[in-house]
Amino acid sequence: MTDRTIPERTIQLLQELTESLGVPGFEDPVRETMQRHLRPYAEVSTDNLGSVMAVRRGNAPRPRLLVAGHLDEIGFLVSSITDEGFIRFQTLGGWWEQVMQAQRVVVMGKDGPVPGVIGSKPPHILSPDDRKKVVERKEMFIDVGASGRAEVEALGIRPGDPVVPHGPFTRLAGGRRAMAKAFDDRVGCALAVEVLRRVAETGHPNTLIAAGTVQEEVGLRGAATVVDAAEPDVAFALEVCIAGDTPGVRVEDAQAKLGKGPAITLYDASMVPHRRLRDFVIEVAEREGIPYQFDVMPGGGTDAGRFHIWRRGVPSLVIGVPSRYIHTGSSIIDLGDFEAAAELVTAVVRALDEAALGRIRG
Repeated sequence: MTDRTIPERTIQLLQELTESLGVPGFEDPVRETMQRHLRPYAEVSTDNLGSVMAVRRGNAPRPRLLVAGHLDEIGFLVSSITDEGFIRFQTLGGWWEQVMQAQRVVVMGKDGPVPGVIGSKPPHILSPDDRKKVVERKEMFIDVGASGRAEVEALGIRPGDPVVPHGPFTRLAGGRRAMAKAFDDRVGCALAVEVLRRVAETGHPNTLIAAGTVQEEVGLRGAATVVDAAEPDVAFALEVCIAGDTPGVRVEDAQAKLGKGPAITLYDASMVPHRRLRDFVIEVAEREGIPYQFDVMPGGGTDAGRFHIWRRGVPSLVIGVPSRYIHTGSSIIDLGDFEAAAELVTAVVRALDEAALGRIRG
């Protein structure tokens, strides 16, 4: 297991980021949280889509290294309000209907947050056949306790408003692990902040761009603008990966495990990683005694899918923290894995000078 103590400041950072709200296209609250944590260490700016970047020049202008998590979390969008006072909604990001019903949510209306729940039928009135069926999203609704359309509108809720799962940050297993909404990908955002803070204290032989991208969950959209603004020589998508250490999950489907360190992605649907960059990261991990594991994710992609095809191509890699139950309202990580990931990415940034870049490019 990753025998690492995570500093209290990092716990606070993870809590603030995960509890901030920010579904695709509505990332303002979480962006403000990340900006506040980035500003002590670098010059911070945003692009026209809302992604945030912090640029810190070290001992040399090049290579330019991009380390990025994505700000957005999966959620919903109000599509209509019924006469009876129920809210119909559109999903934002990849949801499986089976984990949606009875999920507590927060509707971000114009007058502030409104709590609610995705309604469900009690089993007492379901037929045996109906109990076996997965309810489709189009049949679902959000209940905020209103008795009619006018009451919903009086709460400040309008079509087009974002809806966020309710999942407060909670320590588990004596504090060794944590449960929260939005670890995908507030973990990556926290890693970007933490790596920037560490290299700001010790120095680095390059220029580091720590970023939080928008709208990853709906098509890697913020990554396309961030990579153009950052103009990196090397890029890292900092992510979560699927932990396969729960009942019913085959190792062939998800091989990463909580407590075994960060995972290097060998393949996903958006990118085949750069082999020499992969080898460089492994060499650094082994030299520094940092545990690592591997991940394969044929059913999903990451921002690296946009980073690596910018202009003439950018050597790119995904480094992820294993997480149970991603794309639900509550996922679980091992905090030691987060700390090991921060150590690994920091060590890579410190080692990646122009000579190392030359070897990676070949």
